[in-house]
Amino acid sequence: MNILSFDIEEWYVEKAYQGGRNEKYAEFDQILNIILDLLDEVKTKATFFCVGKMAVEFPHVIRKIAERGHEIGCHSDKHLWLTKLTREEAIEDTYSAVSSLEECIGKKVISYRAPAFSIGEHNKWAFEILSQCGIKRDASVFPAVRDFGGFAAFEHKMPTLITYNGCVLKEFPVSTIKLLGGEVAYSGGGYFRFFPLSFIRKQMKKQSYSMTYFHIGDLIPEMNRVLTRDEYEDYFKESGNLLNRYKRHIKTNLGKKDALNKLIQLIRNEEFIDLAEADERTDWSKAQKMIL
Repeated sequence: MNILSFDIEEWYVEKAYQGGRNEKYAEFDQILNIILDLLDEVKTKATFFCVGKMAVEFPHVIRKIAERGHEIGCHSDKHLWLTKLTREEAIEDTYSAVSSLEECIGKKVISYRAPAFSIGEHNKWAFEILSQCGIKRDASVFPAVRDFGGFAAFEHKMPTLITYNGCVLKEFPVSTIKLLGGEVAYSGGGYFRFFPLSFIRKQMKKQSYSMTYFHIGDLIPEMNRVLTRDEYEDYFKESGNLLNRYKRHIKTNLGKKDALNKLIQLIRNEEFIDLAEADERTDWSKAQKMIL
């Protein structure tokens, strides 16, 4: 069971932090159209986790995706890391995002992914907030150590019923493998751009479950510039020293040149489903359970 998902925030981030350049919007539109046309061609549906502000400021993007038959999930309201928010701020952010997306597409939004997989051991109270906002399916758990998030204590690598403070969610964690003594992802983000396609496909064939995740910005071949200190601190909410900025520069540009072609080949050669169908295919009576 290979799940295809995309995180959609680029238009909003461009407007909020980079000045709203029309040429960047055109680039994002072009990549999105390539993906949507390809998915139509191979008769595949995906889940698109969208930032709530996209539904307010770029509703045509959200509606275009929904009108092609893809599931719209929630990816927070303003793409702020949940690890950087108080409980009260997270409630406001999640409620606003879900409401905006539902109003935009005219249907319930019940799937969620936190920005940067930013739900972990220290803010697992976020699962209760998701449940209170009508979320039934979550894909925020990254069961390894990572920047801004990660839930290394999460025990399972398959769809799992998680319970927190009496609230139950269907969790679809990121897929990881053992490599060099640690847990490493392979099917999305910088990991997808780093590993050869042959390696990724081999791992997917070995597993009965794989969760993928992609960003429009990662599929544009041009290199991103190094952020200024102010730009970095405004967006990442941490010190914009030279080391942090160059580490982020390397990570965001690694493997971008061939990423779109690699993704096209992957989608053409593997079978994928969206999160909604994965939910239907999962026998939850036999699924692993975890009380947090």
